[in-house]
Amino acid sequence: MRNRGMLAVTLAGAVVLPLVAASARKNAPDFHRQIPKEDRIAHALNRLTFGPRPGDFERVKAMGLKKWIGQQLHPYRIAENPVLEEKLKPLDSLFMTSRTLVENYPEPQMVRRMLNGRLSFPNDPDRRMMVERVAERIERRQKTGDQRTAEQEMAALLTPEQVSALRRGTPEQRLAAFEAIPADRQDDVLLALPGGIRQAIFAPAPPQLRRKIDMANGPQQVVTLDLTQGKLLRAIYSNRQLEEVLTDFWFNHFNVYLDKGADHVLVTAYERDVIRPHVLGKFRDLLEATAKSPAMLFYLDNWESRANPEQRDRVNRAVGGLNENYGRELMELHTLGVDGGYTQHDVTEVARCFTGWTIERPNEGGPFTFNPRMHDQGEKIVLGVKIPKGGGIEDGEKVLDILAHHPSTAHFISRKLAMRFVSDDPPPVLVERMAQTFLKSGGDLRAVMSTMLESKEFWSVGAYRAKLKSPLEMVVSAVRAVNGDVDFASNLVSQVERMGEPLYRKQEPTGYSNSSQEWLNSAGLLARMNFALNLADNKVPGVKIDLQAAGQNTAALLESPDFQRH
Repeated sequence: MRNRGMLAVTLAGAVVLPLVAASARKNAPDFHRQIPKEDRIAHALNRLTFGPRPGDFERVKAMGLKKWIGQQLHPYRIAENPVLEEKLKPLDSLFMTSRTLVENYPEPQMVRRMLNGRLSFPNDPDRRMMVERVAERIERRQKTGDQRTAEQEMAALLTPEQVSALRRGTPEQRLAAFEAIPADRQDDVLLALPGGIRQAIFAPAPPQLRRKIDMANGPQQVVTLDLTQGKLLRAIYSNRQLEEVLTDFWFNHFNVYLDKGADHVLVTAYERDVIRPHVLGKFRDLLEATAKSPAMLFYLDNWESRANPEQRDRVNRAVGGLNENYGRELMELHTLGVDGGYTQHDVTEVARCFTGWTIERPNEGGPFTFNPRMHDQGEKIVLGVKIPKGGGIEDGEKVLDILAHHPSTAHFISRKLAMRFVSDDPPPVLVERMAQTFLKSGGDLRAVMSTMLESKEFWSVGAYRAKLKSPLEMVVSAVRAVNGDVDFASNLVSQVERMGEPLYRKQEPTGYSNSSQEWLNSAGLLARMNFALNLADNKVPGVKIDLQAAGQNTAALLESPDFQRH
């Protein structure tokens, strides 16, 4: 109890004290004076990872800080944590193509297509059985008008004693009552149970049953659960910490909104195959990968953009035509920046260049395709560069070349990186050095990061503990700092949402901000404090901490920025 109380006070204090201290020093950043050498490892761990775990400081010190940074800049040299790999295995949608994901975790309209023979049922026997039973319920209700309530369905499947046992008792007792039901009836019972009872047995259930509970809540919801839990687990357990931090950074830079139609099934592949492989590569490659991503094409409506309207609605009005959403965001948010020197004419010309960049059956997880019939083949002029008439997909690729190598892009990207890793208002001289590296290296993001990490500004007093962590960073760093063991991460996902950062659900194309001011508000502060207290009291479902071991480190934790600032 003593350790628990000390840890609770420590965590609560770590939420409040850094904010008070920050208000007194935020107006006078000192980028000329260097932090002491003994603080550099802690600074690097807090800025280049999601926060240190116990023993990380000693490991980096033994290896040497320069060598550790070199490894983080080359993540393929780092063996991944086998604990992470085991924890990700049950989240199988993370490893599926978009098409396979649709088949295995269908939305209701996709289930109907399975019933009509237009889409395949899952191959996995357990998943196929669950989807088939969902389909049977849909079909039965369509044919017979069956509108039985959950209460009536339970009464048809269970004895009054069984119903009573599932309604009362602790989660463990309810789980025991469910497991006592014959195995051949459990899936039907699971589908019939009210959501509250299903969730009551979730925490103590074994992983396979938890998966079935998620499926019973709605197969399509599993995709979101896997995606958000996978993000938390990678951030907490990955040995390739800088890669995880940068994956989060670049996803926000090239943001897409999970809840917009087909993006529900396209975002998984977008983060895995488009963002993650390019975070330390060439910016031009990352830019093209996002431009050809079905997730981005759908989110910013470019998949429907065409040279001339070719369809008509029910009242015979022309629909379709040129869509400028992607062209505008490509220049304003992805490359040049709002003050990057482009005009509205450039927006229109860029949009014309990307007509025909579309998706094959997006709701079924289809791939990128170029449709020449939708493409505007006329001459275009983008930022003063003439793109001859008669072109095709190469018109859009030429635009990407122009933008990726533009000085405004070099400055805009460099400043955003410096905002994330150095300060909300980074020194212009540092941004300029990074921009020059960007231009000289052809947009090599690893080289740009190296320039920043070798700078005196990164290691300065003005950068040290100068950033307020985002909700994601705060939750992950707290769990890492107390060496929490995460059985399932859904409650951590909910905690991040309560603090104001619902993962993958930033509706605006700006993504979540790199500025500390975005997260400085009373509601967010209260949510952080409540989370810290619940974590210290072992009251976050799915997460266990060793109170004795954590309590022994309270003095060090109180002095650390691990929970709130970095």
